[in-house]
Order: sequence, then structure tokens, then C-alpha cells
Amino acid sequence: MNAVCYLRLSSKDQSKSLEYQETIVRDYCKRNKLKILEVFRDNGESSYTFKRNNYLALEDFIKKHKRKCQYLVVLDHDRFSRNLPEALIKIAELERKYDVKVISTNEPINLDTSDSDVFMKRAFEYLIAHRELLTIKNRTRLGILNAKEKGRFLGKAPFGYTNIKKPFNDQTIEINSSQSFIIKKIFADFEAGVPQKAIHKEVLALGFKNRGSNAINDILRNPVYAGLIKIKAFKNMSEKYVKALHEPVISETDFWLIQNVLAKKQKRKTRANEEFPLRGIIKCPCGRNLTAGWTKGNRKYYLYYKCVDHPSINIPGETMHKKFEELLKKITLQKYLVDLLNTSLLNLSDELLKDENKRQKEKTRQLRQLKEKTKKLDQKFIADQISVSVYHRCREEFKTEKKHIESMSNNLLLDKVNIENVLTVFKSGRFNFYKVYRRSDIQQKHLLVRMIFKDYLTWDQRVFTSLYINELLQFNLKKASIKTLLVLSSRNNAATDLNNRIKHIELRRALRKSTHEETKIKCQKDEKFIKSVTKFIAEIVKSRDKTEKNVLS
Repeated sequence: MNAVCYLRLSSKDQSKSLEYQETIVRDYCKRNKLKILEVFRDNGESSYTFKRNNYLALEDFIKKHKRKCQYLVVLDHDRFSRNLPEALIKIAELERKYDVKVISTNEPINLDTSDSDVFMKRAFEYLIAHRELLTIKNRTRLGILNAKEKGRFLGKAPFGYTNIKKPFNDQTIEINSSQSFIIKKIFADFEAGVPQKAIHKEVLALGFKNRGSNAINDILRNPVYAGLIKIKAFKNMSEKYVKALHEPVISETDFWLIQNVLAKKQKRKTRANEEFPLRGIIKCPCGRNLTAGWTKGNRKYYLYYKCVDHPSINIPGETMHKKFEELLKKITLQKYLVDLLNTSLLNLSDELLKDENKRQKEKTRQLRQLKEKTKKLDQKFIADQISVSVYHRCREEFKTEKKHIESMSNNLLLDKVNIENVLTVFKSGRFNFYKVYRRSDIQQKHLLVRMIFKDYLTWDQRVFTSLYINELLQFNLKKASIKTLLVLSSRNNAATDLNNRIKHIELRRALRKSTHEETKIKCQKDEKFIKSVTKFIAEIVKSRDKTEKNVLS
């Protein structure tokens, strides 16, 4: 009689080692004169399911050696399974299909498995095993819950953190300084209105490892970065967040602010179109983004912005565009910020010209290499090492390559002029955001508007309203010309009054005495803002589809 042996060691219960099981099983087979065909071992596999690597290999072995194996021997039935219904079904299946009897070392070899008492005894054993499994699972779940209640993070550390072990085998996480700056950038850029796709593309270049369309969204929704542990609803307990033991990367206030923004995000995506530059960034008073399209009139088509929920709202595109462009012309920078921008643009000019010079040198090198290749080709032809057809084909390929390189070189010379001309436009006279807006493509326009107003710009009764304007641009609100175009509103007037009073008190304190720390923070904000504006201008300069005429007009 032949048998296969099966050994299983649980990751949680290490009391019955694989060596111990094998010794007892082999001794049982020897006493009952069973020839062991193969021994299969599963280390650290769950007893709840039969989807275990080596158990599946065992079944394949039985199928391959059908009728040659009569017994499947295990130490105890809980080594076979702790799932009562699954175990009984699997035992019946093996016996019905392959005539293989599942037997434990504490059962006689001639056991009659069809006997009702045997069935009851086995069912009771599996019932006890199943109960023990549920107890282990519940104990584990409670242990995890208890650890989370204390603020411990369990599992693999997310990007930006590293797993560490503390005394008494306590595991936790700590900030990875080489990655945490990327997490801070993701949150800061999203708060500034940068789309998730644009953020993902930029941080991948900085070393961000997470891929997939939801990579940035997963980061933004992860409370671990705010020093919080999420505890899911369990039995009578509702879902909650507890303070974590590890240090946060961002503040809890910023995290909840971003959660509110994510919750309000419209699922419907807006397709960018140069004809409708304000579609997707201007809202109806109801809160829905305005859509846009062409409507046929008596003699021609007219552009209108509309609200899906309010068909009666039809705003002429020409009117809205004119008003918005007029508003951007009125939004300027304070003199000290203009000075900062001019300095930043000078540095940008140097950087761009340096890059162009590098590329020019690269083109020169390529032309020199091509000349050497042509010379070698001529020498091979004279020495009769290549045929006439090969010679002419190579000459034609070299000519085409030379034209391409020379064309690129000419474009670079034009680019140098283009750089100087574009930057002169932004440096000359008073700076206003219309200069940036009109020279940007549709994606850049949307980013620019969100940098100024975030996602709060609304068209209401022939004027723009907003809940937010960048704090460095708020001085513009005092201008009489701005007041006819833009109204700063709030859903809660009482809250607004209170905030204004608080800001007024803070301003008075700041005027009395400006500490070194406050000055430092203000300088950092100024530099960050100017860096963002410079980035927009750099993108305009790098846009190859802008002709010199269009730039200067």
C-alpha cells in the first residue's frame, strides 16, 4: 500500500515543527507497512484555505499517480485543515475521485470512513479545529486593534517612511529624509491646484517610486503622513482616527483641508480646449463647473458657457473672456516682488542660454563625427572595399542626417533670440498676470488660474467671485478697478468677520514688532511664489510652437 504525507506549519502556531511531524508520520507509515511515495511540506501557510502551494502540488501528484496512492497521511486533522465545511468536502472528493483516504496518525489504518460514528468523530475534531482557528483570528484582530489604538503603525512603511525595530520587539516607522520632501511637495502642489497627473510626472523624476493612475491620490488620502492611524469600524465601534507614535510629514490641519478638497472634486473630467480656456475652472453659483460650446445664431456660431444643472444660464464667451482678461491685467505684483521676479528671470535667462549653448556644442560634435564618417566612407570606396550602390546609399543617409543637424542648429540660434525677447516682455514695465496668461497653453492657463484663485472662482451676476485669492496678491482687492470685476465672498459671513478681526490684530502685532522667524517665513513664501511664476515663464520660453511674432505681439 502506498501513501503520500502532508506536513503543515502555521506562521502563528510553531508548537509542532515540520521535523517533529515528519518523524511521527514516517513512524506511522512504517508501523502500518505503507510505502511513502512523496512528502509535501507547507511552511507558514493558512489552514483556512486549500490554496497552498505544496498542497496543490500534492493534489497534482495524486492525479498523476491515480490508483497508485491509497492514503494521505497527516499528523492531526488540524494539519490538513481548520475549515470544517472545506475539510469534509475535500476528504469526500479525494476518496470519490482518486480512492485516496485521508487519515491521521492517531487513527487506525483500517478505519472505515463510511461509518457514521467515524464521520461524527471527524466532524467534531474539525469543529474544534475551526473554533480554534476563529479564536486565533479574533485574538490576532484584537491584537492589531490594540496596537493601532496605541498609535502603532503595522505593516510595510509607506513611501516617505522606513520600518524600524525598537526594544522589546516593537515595530514602528520613522521619517525617511531622502523621500519625505517628495511627500511634502505632493501635498503642497495639490493644495496649490496642480493636477494629480502633473504632480505624478514631476515627482517621478525626483525619485518617487509609486506607479499607477491612483498613486498620488493614495498618498493624499493616507492619514499616516499626518501622524494619524485609521481604525476601521469593528463590531459596535465606529471608524475613528488616533494620534500615531511616529512623527508626521505634514500637519493634521493640511491633511483634513485636502480631504475636504478631494471630497468635493467632481468625478466628471473636463477636456482641455484652447477655444474654451475657462471651461473647468469657472464655477456656476451652484458649485458645478461651467461647461462650454458653440451655439448657432442667425449668421454665425457664438461661444457660450453653460451650467448643466441650470439650462437657463447662458453666458456669452466673448463677455466672460474679456472680463477675465481685464481682471488679470489689473492683478499685479508689489514692487519688492517685481524686483525678486526680475532677479529670478535673469537667473532663468542664464540657465536657459547655458542649456542652449550645451546643445549647440552637441550639434557641433555631431557634425564633426558625421564629417569623419563621410571621410572614412570615401576611403573605403577608393580602396574598393564597398560597392557603388552601398557607397551612394550611405552618402544619401549622411546628407539627410547633415540637413537635420544643421536645421536643429539654426533653430537653436532663433531660440536664443526668442529667450531674450520673451524675458524682456516680462521684465519691462509693470508686471501683470495677463502677460503670462495670454502666452500660455491651455494646461498652463488652468494652473495659473488655480495658483491665484485655487478652485474657487465663480461667475455670478456679471462679476467674478471667489472664496480665495493668493495672500501675496490680496493687496489688489483694494483697487477700485478690481472691485468692479472681482468680489471676495464667504459662505459664512460671521466666520469672515471673525477672521478679519483676527487678521487685523495679527497685522497690528506684526507692525509693532516683526520677529526674525516671521521674517524668515515670509521670505520663504515670497520665494516659493516667485519660483512658481518663473516656472510658468520658463515653460512659455521652452514652447517651440510659439513664433517670435506671436510672443512679441
